[in-house]
Amino acid sequence: MSGVGPVEPGEGTRAREAHDTDAVRAPGRTRTRLTEVYARHRRAALALAVAAAVLAGGGYLYATRPKQPPPPEPPYPAQAVEMAFLNGRPTAPGAPPRSFSFEVSLTVLSGPPVTVTRVTQPYAGLWLSVAPRAPFRTKAGAPRKITITMHVTDCGKVPKDAGLPFLEVTLRNARAMQAQSFILGERYAQHLSEALQVACGNGPRNHQNT
Repeated sequence: MSGVGPVEPGEGTRAREAHDTDAVRAPGRTRTRLTEVYARHRRAALALAVAAAVLAGGGYLYATRPKQPPPPEPPYPAQAVEMAFLNGRPTAPGAPPRSFSFEVSLTVLSGPPVTVTRVTQPYAGLWLSVAPRAPFRTKAGAPRKITITMHVTDCGKVPKDAGLPFLEVTLRNARAMQAQSFILGERYAQHLSEALQVACGNGPRNHQNT
């Protein structure tokens, strides 16, 4: 029989075509996987970059923030305390002979509390006691009333007229410890002079030395 018809594919032709198709498609799938991997890594890299930028920006802002000035130091205790003479007081019962008492006020003007650790006076013929007994503490805005009792031990060593008598007070606060001399004024000087005259009598001073 003669005639022209469709040419049948030869043996193995379809297999090669299928193989060639797979060969063409495989690189496409590989590129897709690579793209996905790159996209995932790119997102992670971008997230890390953003986090690093935020941290760097926060660190810069923290480092360049306005510095708060340090709090001021508390005043020295001698600068923060005032002492004033109030009045004379009857001598407490049981006090030694030739003793006399008076009151002063101690005021902390500002700053932290102040502790009075010692109170003394300059005359060799006298010694004193304090109520409340030192050490005691006083805070700002709460004046402390102090009773001081002086005891004459040697009339020959006390002044006839105390011109500018003072009390030596040792003070301590959170900043320092200081010894401060407080001159209590004319009223205190007058009270002290009169009390010494009464304690030592009007006779010769060396007669009262015992």
